[in-house]
Amino acid sequence: MAIKKYKPYTPSRRFMIGYDFSDLTAKSPEKSLTKSVGRTGGRNNQGRVTTRWMWGWHKRLLRLVDFQGYDKCDIPGKVATVEYDPYRTARIALINFVDGEKRYVLAWKNITVGEEVMNGVNSPIKAGNRKQLKDIPEGMNIFNLEVTPFSKGKLIKSAGSYASLVGRDEQQKVVFVKMPSGEVRKFNEDCWATIGELSNDQHQNVVIGKAGRQRWLGRKPRVLGKNMNPVDHPHGGWEGHSPIGSKRWPKSFAGKNVSAGIKTRRGKKWSNKFIVTKRTKN
Repeated sequence: MAIKKYKPYTPSRRFMIGYDFSDLTAKSPEKSLTKSVGRTGGRNNQGRVTTRWMWGWHKRLLRLVDFQGYDKCDIPGKVATVEYDPYRTARIALINFVDGEKRYVLAWKNITVGEEVMNGVNSPIKAGNRKQLKDIPEGMNIFNLEVTPFSKGKLIKSAGSYASLVGRDEQQKVVFVKMPSGEVRKFNEDCWATIGELSNDQHQNVVIGKAGRQRWLGRKPRVLGKNMNPVDHPHGGWEGHSPIGSKRWPKSFAGKNVSAGIKTRRGKKWSNKFIVTKRTKN
């Protein structure tokens, strides 16, 4: 995948960076694997705003992506197309299995049309094949990782991301996985994951460039609380872009303390026992 820059014929175009979509092989999705999803604009069933800064987006279809794969074990398939998905940063691939079924999966780095894929124990160790962690050698990169066995992939699904297998404990039947954050975490060896790295690793270099492009994505401008009225935010009021007017600490929209150093995560969480090494600080 490559990115492209634009000629600066307007101020917003000067620093804008977008996709060139040269890695895509199809313009329209598979109709049988799409679904129309409504838009709420951040409002609930009473019409009240429950999620701020949301506003309608460009019309789009939801692609039904398969995050499991363990129900297609030992059934070969071929990559038919590499497509764009408006609901995610990574690319998706349409797989045609020999039994006639078609499925969307997350596309991996350096994917090619016609490439063969297969899930299960008998599948070779190559990018795109989905296997259990106990069958993947140490040092391999993985993505679309399960948290509990035979559920569905929930971790490492954004563009260009991957985790690494750094060790295993056969007595406890756990595998040690180094996450993209640097955290080393224990997973059950029966969890499924896909070998390789996710596609579209240049997504981090995209520059939106203008507010209108953010509106296409469904995001309204985020306004500072001190620019609002007192009825809308604890920092609101006074004249123009004035200080927050609080003698104690900054507050959230709901009036809670948000000053630096206040921890919001619960210290004792049930999943802390799976952390071997905490994530590295940026």
